[in-house]
Amino acid sequence: MNIPDQIISLLELRRNTGERYSRMWIAHNGLVYDVTDCPKWRTGMHEFLHFPGQDLSGELTDAPHEEEVFKHDCVKIIGRLES
Repeated sequence: MNIPDQIISLLELRRNTGERYSRMWIAHNGLVYDVTDCPKWRTGMHEFLHFPGQDLSGELTDAPHEEEVFKHDCVKIIGRLES
C-alpha cells in the first residue's frame, strides 16, 4: 500500500464532505481516504449511517464488512490524519 506523505488535519477532513464541490473524505485508523467516486457514497452518505468528513475508526466493528472495503478501486488514500 502506497501512502502519500501528506498530513491531513481534522479540520481539513471535516471540510471534505462533498458539499460545495469538495471531495468526500473519511478517516480510518489514522489514514484518510477519498471515497467521492464510490457508488456506496454517491448520495453523500454511506448506507444511511455514515457521513463523509468524519473519522470512522470506531464504526467498522458494527459494519457488515471488514477492512477490505478500503482496497476497492474507487477508494483513494489521501494521506495520514494528523494526530
